[in-house]
Amino acid sequence: MRPSDRVPVPRDDRDDYSQEMARRRREFVRERTGVGLDRLASSTLDPSAVRGNIENLVGAAQVPVGIAGPLLVNGEHARGSFYVPLATTEGALVASYSRGMRVLCECGGAQTTIVEQAMQRAPVFVLGDARQAREFGVWVESHFEPIREQAEATTRHGKLLRIEQYQVGPLRYLRFCYTTGDAAGQNMASKATLVACEWIMRSWTGKGTRYILSGNTDTDKKHSSINVLRSRGKRVVAEAVLRREVISRILKTDARTLGWARSIESTGALLAGSASNGSHAANGLAALFIATGQDAANVAESHSSIAYTQVQDDGDYYVSVTLPALIVASHGGGTGLPTQRECLEMMDCYGEGKAEKLAEICAATVLAGEVSLGAAVMSGDWVAAHERLGRHRR
Repeated sequence: MRPSDRVPVPRDDRDDYSQEMARRRREFVRERTGVGLDRLASSTLDPSAVRGNIENLVGAAQVPVGIAGPLLVNGEHARGSFYVPLATTEGALVASYSRGMRVLCECGGAQTTIVEQAMQRAPVFVLGDARQAREFGVWVESHFEPIREQAEATTRHGKLLRIEQYQVGPLRYLRFCYTTGDAAGQNMASKATLVACEWIMRSWTGKGTRYILSGNTDTDKKHSSINVLRSRGKRVVAEAVLRREVISRILKTDARTLGWARSIESTGALLAGSASNGSHAANGLAALFIATGQDAANVAESHSSIAYTQVQDDGDYYVSVTLPALIVASHGGGTGLPTQRECLEMMDCYGEGKAEKLAEICAATVLAGEVSLGAAVMSGDWVAAHERLGRHRR
């Protein structure tokens, strides 16, 4: 295609979020592809409600939402029983998570703990040589307070906790770490860090210095070892002790078998270089994220998980999952859209002061999924359940 042949998608700079503009774009697509997009048009979503969430709106994709639960959580922020909305097209997923939640409920629930939390933006400064870069690092450390003041002046909720530093040759990578309240905080961290970096450039006396706002050590929407070690978003642990009677009655196996399998599977995960030694944290998180209006791309970081288990002397089974980079929000982004808000409100997780509660529910949901799938593999139910529930039969 020549540049002169390019036909842009219709837009209206005065009011692009209207039923009429959505209709015009659907007609535009029909004329060029022969597809009318009638199903996308049948959504009840008001175009004026998605300003700031999307561009070039034509309609909405409908994803089935099922309810798993009840999930019993003994957290510091989430306490009680919750019914968890999961948006997915994978048959057997909701049933599996519900089974895991039943097991947790009959064993007293999942205890959840938020260990730490921080959101990063990581600029890189390019200096003349390695020695100047080292001097720059010392200067940044000695000027933390004015840098913090510059960053925090841009936000009501964000607080700069620390600036981590890493050097390669003449490059000094800085990792600004913030608390972000109930928002996921990537945009907040970007704005705050930009202002701080501009102040650094005005105040640092070294010649020829340049910077890039993200040098990629924040690993935004990518899994990384640094997130596993240093945390991104919220570092959350969910744990429980499964009673041997419940393991036998519901999961059709025993603690010794589950512990034996866990050691083998952890070795396999190490061999493969996996982001997780667990079974499928991404399944529950992706389904929860879509249902509640989270940024689905954050599953790339959030799904990283570390499973740790102990077979106890009495035949019970301690299980835990640590999510070192769980990124969720209870307001902002897509959380205020009508169906997404309903799903959050179902768990009392919408609005100010609810992000930590949501994070604990997410971690407990992941634990339920790990319990159910791990047992299904060993008992022989894994394939049978997908054959029964996961095939589309007309």
